Amino acid sequence: MVCIISFMDMKKIVFLLIGLTCFTVTNAQNSSKIELTDLLKIKTILQPQFSPDGKQYLYLQQSIIEDSERKGEYIYLTNLYLGDLSNKETRALTSGKLSVSSASWSPDGKYISFVRQVGDKPQVFILPVQGGEAYPISHLPYGASSPEWSKDGSSLHFTSSISPREFLSDTLYNRTGQIPSWNYEKPGLQWSDIKLKAKANPDGNLEEIRAYLFQNEREKKAKVINQLNFQEENFTTSDLKMNAYFKIKILENAKPELLINPFRRIEEMKEHVSGQSYLVTIPSDTVKHPNRVLENIISFFDVKNNTFKTLVEKPGYRYSNLSVSPDGKFLAFFESKVGAVANPVAKILALNPGASYQKVIPLDRVITQWSWAKDASKLYFTAQDQGGVPLYEFDINLNKLRKLSSHEEGVLGFDQLNQQFICAMTKISNPSELYYFTTTEPNPRALTQGNAIWLQSKVLSLATKHSFKNKKGMNVDYWVMKPADFDPAKKYPLLLEIHGGPTAMWGTGEASMWHEFQYFAAKGYGVVYSNPRGSGGYGTEFMAANVKDWGQGPMSDVIQSLDLAIGEGWADTTKLAVTGGSYAGYLVTYMLGHTNRFKVACSQRGVYELSTFFGEGNAWRLVPNYFGGYPWEKPARMILDKESPLTYVQNIKTPLIIFHGEQDLRTGVIQSEMLFKSLKVMGKDVEYVRHPGANHEITRSGNNRQRLDQMLRTYEFFQRYIK
Repeated sequence: MVCIISFMDMKKIVFLLIGLTCFTVTNAQNSSKIELTDLLKIKTILQPQFSPDGKQYLYLQQSIIEDSERKGEYIYLTNLYLGDLSNKETRALTSGKLSVSSASWSPDGKYISFVRQVGDKPQVFILPVQGGEAYPISHLPYGASSPEWSKDGSSLHFTSSISPREFLSDTLYNRTGQIPSWNYEKPGLQWSDIKLKAKANPDGNLEEIRAYLFQNEREKKAKVINQLNFQEENFTTSDLKMNAYFKIKILENAKPELLINPFRRIEEMKEHVSGQSYLVTIPSDTVKHPNRVLENIISFFDVKNNTFKTLVEKPGYRYSNLSVSPDGKFLAFFESKVGAVANPVAKILALNPGASYQKVIPLDRVITQWSWAKDASKLYFTAQDQGGVPLYEFDINLNKLRKLSSHEEGVLGFDQLNQQFICAMTKISNPSELYYFTTTEPNPRALTQGNAIWLQSKVLSLATKHSFKNKKGMNVDYWVMKPADFDPAKKYPLLLEIHGGPTAMWGTGEASMWHEFQYFAAKGYGVVYSNPRGSGGYGTEFMAANVKDWGQGPMSDVIQSLDLAIGEGWADTTKLAVTGGSYAGYLVTYMLGHTNRFKVACSQRGVYELSTFFGEGNAWRLVPNYFGGYPWEKPARMILDKESPLTYVQNIKTPLIIFHGEQDLRTGVIQSEMLFKSLKVMGKDVEYVRHPGANHEITRSGNNRQRLDQMLRTYEFFQRYIK
């Protein structure tokens, strides 16, 4: 059963309805439209957390500031803030040029831990809440991240990323010279063939020659690749990275203790009983190379005896997002079928001796964060749903699910304690603020005004939500935004925006596109966007509806949303534009090969030739998962060719601007070159923009000048054809 609680009072509801009727909101007499550089004003709230007594809270705030060392550049800066619920005061706990992350309270509320860069590595810091400077508690050459306090507060757990070669040569933590159990995958060699003490000599014996060649690798004269997954986000690597889990006492001059040999390939590790036991996930096969083993198991790790006991195991499945209840009686986790296009199933396992039940949380959605009630009677979580990210409550004893916020909003980070809630939330009229409410006072109270202040003088276009049944009988949501200066007597260009993924989800509760949508509305464009088949937020059946059909099916959904928006009567059908990135770059280009109705188009960081994508993208597993095989297998190859936009490139007549980051290894760069060169050879109107140093995340977290450049360059290109 799902119940809905609205946290808006009547004044807010009336205001919103008025705004939706007018389609724009004007907050001051001297109002102005959203501008390109307003992107630099947006502040983002992250990782809110109550103090253990519930009287205070902390949060991170990401800002974009001018780079004092590089003229014209803008950098991200994330600082830590402390707020008091009684006096409503907030103060910054960190300053300077170095960002912080992963902040959390100690169980007694006396300290806050966080991560900050020291040189080129992240390290864990401790900050006394009552006063004093933050100081580093980790000094590892590998760096340290993801700190978590022990239940008794005496220690901090953290992880380090380490390569097999680094650990093989570590004389402090690998004194006994342990080697991996898995296959080396270096043809003709085993781990035991590596002689770390051999002298490098190109003219020496075989061991010395190998030492010399390894020296060349270490000094970046050669990169020798043997592992399957060698593409990171913006570089290729010959190193496999493992998680090393450490614990350190909160004492002066304490040294980190390695909890488990990293060659055991622990993927996640959560404390069960302080200093005694942990819940971990480990690969189901410890002999195969880690890149080849996607299945894993949940095990109980006994520290004293150094033993593992399997708790959950199912062939063909993997487990993730472990969360142990405060009393240690329950474990929440995700169960996912390897290779399936499906939402993970959220489950709860009883950990008490003799207990044998598992409960399934009755919600077919992607859960984004969860948090246990102090007494472990309830589990709170957020999940993508119909264009928003609501907050939910699951009563374990009653098996009852309750929705605590609207899917018109997005809870992008939260904490709860004793029926109090603190949420980083995005709304239709504000991309990010921090809010507080309780079950007895359910109307959210804003605790920050980082964006509210500068938005007071802005005219906004508010999206209206609609839906239709597609050709498969599935319900498809779409949103329409009228131009910010809308006049019903005029006609306006209409921009079709498409999301990537393909399992992404857009809506008024998703913050990443807030500025871009408002920018184009301010420039006189109407905007329409939708969640076509294959999107997240609507259940597994909907998400999997584009398997072996990346093109025609989703195309028909987004075109139908466009046609319905046109049906409102204010769009100029001779001035239609379309844009999208990643999978949406794929779909834009596929559509251009099948229709000429758009006046102009933009394709960003896309996939255009699926067989090539298999080789050059680190997201290559999408190929077998969605298309049922590999390029060398004839049935799969036929589908890949049929679904590839480059198969239809000769049909493209629409002027097109193509964007790609030069370091984008998620989709790969070669396909964008193939698309550009093909169109150029045929004499089509095409422009190709490469952003040096940029990876796939350019529009979300990339260089801010490049973010501005891409949006402005898109607008300028559109205006060449839409005047």
